Amino acid sequence: MSDNVCIRVLADEEQLNRCKEGIETKSKLISKLSSVLALAGNEVRMKILYLLFEEKELCVCDLSDVLGMTISAVSQHLRKLKDGNVLDVRKDGATYYYFIKKNHQGVLESFFSIINEVKN
Repeated sequence: MSDNVCIRVLADEEQLNRCKEGIETKSKLISKLSSVLALAGNEVRMKILYLLFEEKELCVCDLSDVLGMTISAVSQHLRKLKDGNVLDVRKDGATYYYFIKKNHQGVLESFFSIINEVKN
């Protein structure tokens, strides 16, 4: 053990080693999840993600109407989510449709299933 002070009598070295290995092998995935959750920690961005999860894709005008926000304000949030590699965009004519990248849908599904199960 290190110089850390602890009041336990015996450390389970096997458990500690298993935990260390688990953290090391999952470090990149944990970092990725942490980044997604940090972006989703903003209420507006969480609402945007929820709407995109439910509807599969929406344009900035749709989101602006639903959220009652200016297009500029919604665009700023979409930019952060896109820069954070959570969203992608599809162009159809002059309209850009935003959607959640597949590799983040599973993580978000667990959160949104809780929201959808709760009755108001």
